[in-house]
Amino acid sequence: MKIDVVPCSVDNYSYLLFCKTSQKAAVVDPTEAQSLLKKLEAEKYSLTAIFCTHHHHDHTGDIDALLRVFPEAEVVCHRTDVGRIKAATTPVEDGDEVGFGEQFGKVLHTPGHTHGSICYLFGDALFVGDTLFGAGCGRLFEGDAAQMYSSLMDKIAPLPEATMLYFGHEYTRKNLEFATLVESDNPEIEKRRGELELAGGVSTPTTISLEKKTNPFLRTGAPGVKNTAVSKGAFADDPVSVFAAIRQMRNQF
Repeated sequence: MKIDVVPCSVDNYSYLLFCKTSQKAAVVDPTEAQSLLKKLEAEKYSLTAIFCTHHHHDHTGDIDALLRVFPEAEVVCHRTDVGRIKAATTPVEDGDEVGFGEQFGKVLHTPGHTHGSICYLFGDALFVGDTLFGAGCGRLFEGDAAQMYSSLMDKIAPLPEATMLYFGHEYTRKNLEFATLVESDNPEIEKRRGELELAGGVSTPTTISLEKKTNPFLRTGAPGVKNTAVSKGAFADDPVSVFAAIRQMRNQF
């Protein structure tokens, strides 16, 4: 499977997935149709699936424009987002199989950012939407800290460390600034900041290995992270309390 990263809007990412053996394609989170359609036309692929990680408009805004060109494409979302994503055709739940062409993946339900947030795992590629970002995680718009902590630590973190994480927004530079504030004695964060400056603007995909080293939301057991959270009123022996304190700090950063 070939994956194209498609920057769009102000800081969003959409992803085009290509099945080379079938000439079928899928898109994850279609923010803007124009650039997606140009790529599909240039590659001579037919779009057969639209995978939505959650219902927010900046991730679903151009579904209708894609369907005008590819009316048979299925629109996949969590069952709780049916109705909020009006074009939805295929409601899914945790553990369900999804696919396009000859490619097959698995759904991970990861509530926290929204109730219906889901990730799509295709081989060693996980499309995480706004659940996880480079060195960060999504705001808790509908879920709570316990849900998001569980989504990150029980669903994403246990995957193989080489798993590639394709996230929904380019926030990595700001997130690393915040990570330095939270865990100033972590040399891996400064190393990553330097590498990011050399690499230029696009930081997706990341890996589970890199996030475990530098993402404070996956490091609630690290002494520096715990100490910072405790200074904000968290309980050191409660990782959800630590997570909640760090998330509130990030909201105000």
